[in-house]
Amino acid sequence: MRAMPVKPTISFENLEVAFASKSNAELRKMYLIFATLNNNLVSSIGIKLANLAFQLHLPVKGIMKKTMFGHFCGGETIAESVLACRQLAKYGVHSILDLSVEGKGDEASFEATTEEIYQTLVESAKTEYMPFGVFKVTGLGDYRILEKIQANQALTPAEQEAFARLEGRVDRLCKTAHDLGLKILVDAEESWFQNVIDDLAYAAMAKYNSSRCVVYNTYQMYRHDSLARLKQAYQVAQEQGYLFGAKPVRGAYMEKERARAQAEGYVDPIQPNKAATDQDYDAAIRYSVENHIHLVCATHNEKSSVALTELMELHGIAADSELVFFSQLYGMSDSISYNLAKSGYRVVKYVPYGPVEKVMPYLSRRASENSSIAGQSSREFELVRKEMTRRRLK
Repeated sequence: MRAMPVKPTISFENLEVAFASKSNAELRKMYLIFATLNNNLVSSIGIKLANLAFQLHLPVKGIMKKTMFGHFCGGETIAESVLACRQLAKYGVHSILDLSVEGKGDEASFEATTEEIYQTLVESAKTEYMPFGVFKVTGLGDYRILEKIQANQALTPAEQEAFARLEGRVDRLCKTAHDLGLKILVDAEESWFQNVIDDLAYAAMAKYNSSRCVVYNTYQMYRHDSLARLKQAYQVAQEQGYLFGAKPVRGAYMEKERARAQAEGYVDPIQPNKAATDQDYDAAIRYSVENHIHLVCATHNEKSSVALTELMELHGIAADSELVFFSQLYGMSDSISYNLAKSGYRVVKYVPYGPVEKVMPYLSRRASENSSIAGQSSREFELVRKEMTRRRLK
């Protein structure tokens, strides 16, 4: 007998809820920002001019803080960003402080990054609305060493010592999250050293995920092997007796991955098309729910979000269960975040922060039409326009 289909449990059409936190002035500002982003040429030129202005030490910081930076980033410091997180919490949306500064790539930079992320964990532990920390392994150590390890190349004694320091930094952050009662996300990176990142994440899971899920690994589903990797990692966790945390994402390095595969003559690790990525993403979510994997569903896709709410209902997982979190970027997809939170689901926003001039690479990625946010600015622009019409704003 065929199972009855589950009725949709959520709608993202309630714009009054989606923009409840925005004043009329803030809504007008959003309209201008997404109207600009919706024009690829204007957006591209604007970002290039902003970068040039910073290089020339022109006084554009104030303008950026009131526009792009102010919309997509929580602030320049942890203290400033906590204020943004507190505002989100008023509407049931939780936050993840995300240091979005690219370091210099030396040992002093790696130590400084580790200390800064440690401080985000300490600050997050003071509240109930900042349940996660996050880090990129390449912020804590030299990516070239990771490349050599994955390629099975021998490390020099100095490189061995540097990798040991990287392992120590990863352990420090994961242990801190564990001791403070937080969770922590290990970001995914490029495929040619992702295996080493995976191994670091799994070692931390084995150490800290015995009684509750602390460490989560990230899977970029634009890779055609990611679904199999996620399933295999879960099976290993089952065999070794620790809890498994997964954060599937569609991914953010597709063009770079394809270019390198072509240049170096190895098999392209990327899915043949977006439909295949979407299929594997939804399959990863389905597999995670069916196996009660601790899940962070990071997506700006409404269909995937609705599908997860339906799967939760089907498998008897309460909306407020700590087993499942929904996640979006700060300044994006508020229609998803706020409506999910209003309906009782656990929602966390990535809240990037850092000095304005040092966050420009992040803002450039947000402004470019790449695989991770393709078409997103058009959707955001249309929603803001509809809300302005609802409020009868010009």
